[in-house]
Amino acid sequence: MITNIPQIKHTESGNFFLMAGPCVIEGEEIALKIAEKIVKISDKLEIPLIFKGSYRKANRSRLDSFTGIGDEKALQILNKVSKEFGIPTVTDIHESHEAAIAAEYVDVLQIPAFLCRQTDLLVAAAKTGKTINVKKGQFLSAGSMKFAVEKIQESGNPNVILTDRGNTFGYQDIIVDYRGIPEMRSFGVPVVMDCTHSLQQPNQASGVTGGKPALIETIAKAAIAVGSDGLFIETHPDPANAKSDGANMLHLDLLEDLMIKLIRIRKAIS
Repeated sequence: MITNIPQIKHTESGNFFLMAGPCVIEGEEIALKIAEKIVKISDKLEIPLIFKGSYRKANRSRLDSFTGIGDEKALQILNKVSKEFGIPTVTDIHESHEAAIAAEYVDVLQIPAFLCRQTDLLVAAAKTGKTINVKKGQFLSAGSMKFAVEKIQESGNPNVILTDRGNTFGYQDIIVDYRGIPEMRSFGVPVVMDCTHSLQQPNQASGVTGGKPALIETIAKAAIAVGSDGLFIETHPDPANAKSDGANMLHLDLLEDLMIKLIRIRKAIS
């Protein structure tokens, strides 16, 4: 069902698809560098790829947190990545009026987890005709996401993806209930596991979200084993100095080895 996404490659390979890239667009040079590496890996391993990058981060704990380099500038960089490498791109939107603006530059619109129940936002995204990736709220059950799917489909857009990113556990941790993947797949849409945000440790006293990146491989392996259609992984060549969410990102140098392991799991269960 991701074959409707423009420029998507390797859809006949039988592999899971991958949404990967930096948390936020930090600049043109770093975005192109990350994209080049991910494209090389995905082409080598025949993994359908959608390049991910937020043009702006609206959900930040502190006022002084990095939010972006400017909306239009970041969106133009995403468009350049798409044209230069011939791949689709995805970015998240936060308010209804942003849907049409972002749709001019990217192929997939993403609804952040905290906003997955915002009807006006979902409808506005649906009306662009783009594929819509809805992150499951960490405060919601998997079953309740059928209503997000219905809002988009009943607005005339059949192209929906759901992404699990774990459930809030206490005040400073997130856990993944893998029963949610087959439950959301039963809605007839592709389901993705967000392997990096599901390892966040939110609400830290510093106002900067923590994470457990050493467990990314564990989350990804389990997701593939239970039938996830795709994976969402934020990756960066220098996570310690990334401008957003560095605490839970995968080092770019580790991506290829992880993909090789996951392909083996995919083949073993198919």
